[in-house]
Amino acid sequence: MQLRKLVRGRLEWSRLESVVRELARRYDRDTVHVRFLEADNWLSTPMVIDDEFFVKVVTEQNSFVHTLFTTSRNIGAFSSGTEGFFGHFGTPYQMAEHELEATERLREIGLNAPEPVEALEIDGMGVLVMEFIHEFATLGELPEEVERKRAPDVFAALKRMHENGLAHGDLRAENVLVVDDEIYFIDATNVRGDEHRPEYSMVSARSYDLACALAALEPHIGARAAIAAAASAYDTEELLAAREFIDFVSIRPDHTFEAAELKGELEKHAEQAERDDGRV
Repeated sequence: MQLRKLVRGRLEWSRLESVVRELARRYDRDTVHVRFLEADNWLSTPMVIDDEFFVKVVTEQNSFVHTLFTTSRNIGAFSSGTEGFFGHFGTPYQMAEHELEATERLREIGLNAPEPVEALEIDGMGVLVMEFIHEFATLGELPEEVERKRAPDVFAALKRMHENGLAHGDLRAENVLVVDDEIYFIDATNVRGDEHRPEYSMVSARSYDLACALAALEPHIGARAAIAAAASAYDTEELLAAREFIDFVSIRPDHTFEAAELKGELEKHAEQAERDDGRV
């Protein structure tokens, strides 16, 4: 947590106050109640206004850190045998605008996500305003039996995202919410396509998403159950493609799982699928 605070930086109250005052003016409110959140987020300062709006404030430092993360992740993608497919969005405002647009696209294809309100620039900072969801549990907070039950729903929703040409790009247990037994995605980002081979980068991005989803579920329900849930939406070839990103995902500080066990179970699943095909 201390490292996250150091990387994210400490935003002076005077700058935060300028954001709050502008939002109060825009929403025609004489006073507002502000609550700051210790969210698992390296790239913004999150807060809640009047228990109605979830607000992310993105600074120049956040944008710089995002550049570093993007570069390191693309190097990691290259080490996994594919070209880099993570994109950086140059300014704090562009980062906020991009997440707004990515969330809008998820909702357009029928997936659950908080309702986007607006993205704007205030005092050189990007400000993203979205619906505040009051009651939820993250995927990692669910009891094991509930998480097992919800796991196929996670992969079904992820499959719909991929079939519509989208990728999440930062799928973690904290970014999958359960609200009234429904799966919600937050913190969506949009990977860039290769100008000359757009389908290549998108295929890799989908495999990376799938690897991240398996990594998020493995510590809670086990590798075998996570793979069984994934197999309800993805075929064996797609699962094996995700296997190539397991080691890459395992070096991320926000994923803790048994990479060797997950890769071993993926191989067993593929072998069993091959035997089953031979019997047909």
